Amino acid sequence: MTTTPYPHLLAPLDLGFTTLRNRVLMGSMHTGLEDRFYNYGKLAAFYRERARGGVGLIVTGGISPNRSGWLLPFGGTLNFKGDVINHRRVTSAVHEEGGKILMQILHAGRYGYQPFVVSASEKKSPISPFKPRALTEAGIESTIRDYARCARLARDAGYDGIEVMGSEGYLLNQFLCARTNLRTDRWGGSIENRMRLPVEIVKRIRAEVGNDFIIMYRHSLLDLVDGGNTWDDVVAVAKALQHAGVTILNSGYGWHEARVPTIVTSVPRGAFASLAGRLRREVTIPVVASNRINMPAEAEGILQRGDADMISMARPFLADADFVNKAAQGRADEINTCIGCNQACLDHTFSNKRASCLVNPRACHETELVYAPTAKKRRVAVVGAGPAGLSAATVAAECGHDVTLFDSSDSVGGQFKIAMQIPGKEEFAETIRYFRRKLELTGVTVKLGVRVTREQLIADGYDDVVVATGIKVRRPPIEGINHPKVLSYIDVLQNKAPVGKRVAIIGAGGIGFDVGEYLLHDPKHPLPLALDVWAKEWGVDMKGDAPGGLTTVSAPEPVRQLYLLQRKVSKLGAGLGKTSGWVHRAVLARNGVVMLAGVQYDRIDDQGLHVTIAGEQRLLSVDNVVVCAGQDSLTELMPSEEEAKANAKCRGAVSPRFHKIGGAALAAELDAKRAIKEGAELAVSL
Repeated sequence: MTTTPYPHLLAPLDLGFTTLRNRVLMGSMHTGLEDRFYNYGKLAAFYRERARGGVGLIVTGGISPNRSGWLLPFGGTLNFKGDVINHRRVTSAVHEEGGKILMQILHAGRYGYQPFVVSASEKKSPISPFKPRALTEAGIESTIRDYARCARLARDAGYDGIEVMGSEGYLLNQFLCARTNLRTDRWGGSIENRMRLPVEIVKRIRAEVGNDFIIMYRHSLLDLVDGGNTWDDVVAVAKALQHAGVTILNSGYGWHEARVPTIVTSVPRGAFASLAGRLRREVTIPVVASNRINMPAEAEGILQRGDADMISMARPFLADADFVNKAAQGRADEINTCIGCNQACLDHTFSNKRASCLVNPRACHETELVYAPTAKKRRVAVVGAGPAGLSAATVAAECGHDVTLFDSSDSVGGQFKIAMQIPGKEEFAETIRYFRRKLELTGVTVKLGVRVTREQLIADGYDDVVVATGIKVRRPPIEGINHPKVLSYIDVLQNKAPVGKRVAIIGAGGIGFDVGEYLLHDPKHPLPLALDVWAKEWGVDMKGDAPGGLTTVSAPEPVRQLYLLQRKVSKLGAGLGKTSGWVHRAVLARNGVVMLAGVQYDRIDDQGLHVTIAGEQRLLSVDNVVVCAGQDSLTELMPSEEEAKANAKCRGAVSPRFHKIGGAALAAELDAKRAIKEGAELAVSL
């Protein structure tokens, strides 16, 4: 008898007219490949790898049913028969690997970043410059027909069903909530009227596609905005959708304009699963739990407790296409875990770039970044076991090269060992765990606690030397910079130097914000934060009874008084992630951090930090000054230009090719996304 460590997660799900091979749903993610027909080959390759990796059911990125529903100008749309041909490339790829796939129908409503936007009412969104036009009665009827036509065409294209996007603040959510639905006709007012549009859409779709076609509806269980729905409203809508013909209810949390994080790494794992469980007890169709579920053990626990029938994991399948197969084979320690950073997925999407993944740069680039066996095996030395070096070493070894990895530290991880100390970034430890296991699996020779020289590397006869030695902290030329109260961020985060109650942080980039959050953490609350502590700090009613799921913020008193300073006059944290930077700014603001721009640093002495701001001299009476004002590349191993030229001229001489990546190549701002991508790209080019 075959046993599995995750019996609930890997059990089939019988939908009556079809059976899913397991309870794993790859949730919808907009990759950017959906928007242009010439990218559908790449999109097919992306989904093929996930289907081959064992996913039970895949949902595509959002496809609009009409022009007014575009997220972006000329966004992905399915409303003509000619569009079907490209979509068949996607469905065929998934079906050839034994998977099933739904196409998400998404009407952006007032979230559309284009001039044709429509909504329930003429109420502008804070995240789009375009004011919507309120749909007329005729416009509503036309929209319903467009949804039905889109679903029929999806069936013609070979999809196993569709998902109707009804959460995250998009069009149907805008009709559902009094926040944006100010209508006084039969489409507004009571919840019965506000739900009329999504219910009519589902009815019309079901009539169009028949009974043997999956209709999944992404339902907002917590809106997390003022004017959001109550739990009674949520249940009423769910029951009406079930009656209208929905096969599966997926769960969504928070509008894009909400001021509560729902998917960043600081949100506790599986934070919202109990709400899916509460809804499951109200309906008789399968319910999907979603958001911040990134490992099979968490998914299994949710199903075992009866909080869901399926588990939606979207970004985890950017991080690792083989997630399900690894879980099924008892290899969960080999899973490349999503760390919820948003840096290469959502940040790219909201910047109109192709999505990818910080920990897996192959995501959405499967046809371009290929880890193929090499025709010529080379001896490769990688110096530095941070993100860049780990990526280069493991990919090079995977491609068949003989790789030795050196690091002067006694453990791998580099800057990730520092990052995982930050509250809300504990997940970075998972990436170190993954790379540590990957080093074993690919046969990389690892030499820790070893500081090598260029002469040794040349003498040992390596064909290539990859310099991934990272950075050294820069000390700015401020009078008194060597005062005992001055610390570097390395002193604080890595060496655990004692820090006083009043602190000035010089430098308001990503590192400065990280240090701020670290110094604000109350040691009474172990990390990662318990769900109840997190919910109180953000004012979330985890039962969903309060309208929109919002309640009074009950954050603890700050443990320190912090000043966050920068020389530039621009907004502090301007370079933080597009979809996560606001979270970091909110945490610091909530804790009373004084943020000052345009600062001239005069001197540091026993009194504290003397500064000049807008011509006014000020004294910040602080116990410590923490410097986060930049870093320089460590490139001592790189040969000089003269040496490189001399080696090139020496006929018959064996001299390795030297390459630099990560912080050693560019130290302006530590960037793990760039570092890991550079490591992988260099490895496949050797």
